[in-house]
Formats: sequence, C-alpha cells, structure tokens
Amino acid sequence: MNNCSFRLPHRIRFSECDPAGIVFYPKYFEMFNSLLEAWIDSLLDGGFAAYILDHRFGLPSVKLDVEFLFVSRMGDDVLLDLQVVKVGRSSLTLALSCIGNDDIVRVRATQIVVATSLETHRSIPVPKALRDALNVNGVFSEKE
Repeated sequence: MNNCSFRLPHRIRFSECDPAGIVFYPKYFEMFNSLLEAWIDSLLDGGFAAYILDHRFGLPSVKLDVEFLFVSRMGDDVLLDLQVVKVGRSSLTLALSCIGNDDIVRVRATQIVVATSLETHRSIPVPKALRDALNVNGVFSEKE
C-alpha cells in the first residue's frame, strides 16, 4: 500500500478543551471526522456533501482504535494527518494522527470505515468514483 497522505492544519480552540485546559478527548473524534470530510472533498467532485446527499452513500466507522499520547492545549497548532492503509471491497482502513508543531504525536488512531447505501444501511462496494480517485492518488486496492 502506498503511503497516500492528506494533511490539514488545525488550531486547538477553546470549545475543544475541558476545564483543565486540554483537549477533551471526544473532540479528537470530531477533528478526525472533519479531516475525513476534507479529504473526501479533495477527492470527489461535489465533495463529501454530494457523496452523502446526492449519491446517498454513507461512510460510517465500524472500528476505531485510539491512543492518546500527549496533551494538546488551547492555541496549539497541530497537523491532522490521514493515511490510507488498506482499500478493501467495501471498507477503507485509515491511519489518523494529530501531530503538534513540535512533531510530537498527540493522538494516533486506526479507523475502519465502510461504504454503505443510505437507502438500505447495508455495506456496498466502495463506490467507483471514490475507488478511482484513490487509484489516481496512488492508493492501490486490495481485496478484503
């Protein structure tokens, strides 16, 4: 698998922090979801909104393994990183990380998302447009 990577700068906001002044851990899931949406926006015409609203495809998480390694504080500038680890028949395995400007990895996660039909809420093969975009960007498909 090629190390296709998508990166998005992010500044930690007050609204993402708990009373101790550090990121409240569920907020990382929101950051990673925003990263996923921005990545799909960069790959597909119409972006994530068209994927969901027009094509009626979903991309829900079915597995998420997370390590919280170092704190992030309000005002910290971080880099959110997404790498495609595997493309299966109906799933994508993603490596996600939040990295400080000091190059310290704050959070590391492995996420599996599955392509679904929003009509049936059942898994479907990764849609052709998404699979083609991944191949154009140097990600090679593997069978599940």
